[in-house]
Amino acid sequence: MGVLQLTSLSYSSSPIIFIFSVITFLLSLATAQSSLCRTTCGGIPINYPFGIDDGCGSPYYRHLLVCNAANQLELRTPSGRYPVRRLSYPDPHLLVSDPDMWNCLDGDNLRRPSRPFSLDAATHFSLSSQNDYLFFNCSPERVIMQPKPIFCERFPERCDSSCDTAGYLCRHLPECAAALSESSCCSYYPKATESLRLMLQHCTAYTSVYWRNVGVSPPYDQVPEYGVRVDFDIPVTTKCLQCQDTTKGGGTCGFDAETQDFLCLCSKGNSTTYCNGYLFLKAENYRQSWIVPSSRCPEGTATAVSVAGAVGIGAAIWYLKKLRAKEPVTHGVESNENRLF
Repeated sequence: MGVLQLTSLSYSSSPIIFIFSVITFLLSLATAQSSLCRTTCGGIPINYPFGIDDGCGSPYYRHLLVCNAANQLELRTPSGRYPVRRLSYPDPHLLVSDPDMWNCLDGDNLRRPSRPFSLDAATHFSLSSQNDYLFFNCSPERVIMQPKPIFCERFPERCDSSCDTAGYLCRHLPECAAALSESSCCSYYPKATESLRLMLQHCTAYTSVYWRNVGVSPPYDQVPEYGVRVDFDIPVTTKCLQCQDTTKGGGTCGFDAETQDFLCLCSKGNSTTYCNGYLFLKAENYRQSWIVPSSRCPEGTATAVSVAGAVGIGAAIWYLKKLRAKEPVTHGVESNENRLF
């Protein structure tokens, strides 16, 4: 990209040429700084509402998914970053694995996790009710470990607080039924992150099992699989539906990285409505609105374009004011020598 030679554009050549030269240069600079929205990471498709580049997807999920240097998709939560094994959009959920959880290779070599898996309650993520949690070597003095059917019949008011020692998964550990020979096991579903923390204070280890739907007839339609299922919402708005409408250009829903306002990301540029629409760039300092066809704007986030447009307009106006200050006084008489446009 060449350097714009501002000194070669004198007032006598034409202020219009100068204005468009400045704006063209800054728009080309914005194009170089913009980034495309990646649609995959490690073979996992990245579609709305997610994005791994800023300005892509929904702002509700901004910075929550990361494609690391090894091209592996990770979920960010307050408790850490976790590899994403699967991401489904028809049945909105993702499956993550927690390296601190027990797995078949550990056997009776139980290790206490550094911190339990947790989600930020302020996000649009939630732990699925299809998760089962298994706890190993819990303290019988601190944890109610009983066969749940019998215990719940005798003490129904304490049923939700008990850890079921007769649970199916404890007796049939997925993929390694005989992995535990010396350790105790019980099944419990914590209703909150705090409940999970309390359990781990009195248990040596834990793991999560997700019941995956395999699409066959019951009762064999679900199989247990290690991992944590995290459900998510797909925000749907009229603007997003119009943006995705193939008759209006078939764009991708995104947002402005600075204001988080809606943007439609198109193959040839960005729009505030849909791909066949226009993008409005505003120079707020000068109370002026400029309409630029979307074909002139780079794909990805539109922040760089908006800033470049505003700076270019401001620079052009400043330059013209400076030239006017140097003009000879003509006492209001307009001639070919002092005409601006």
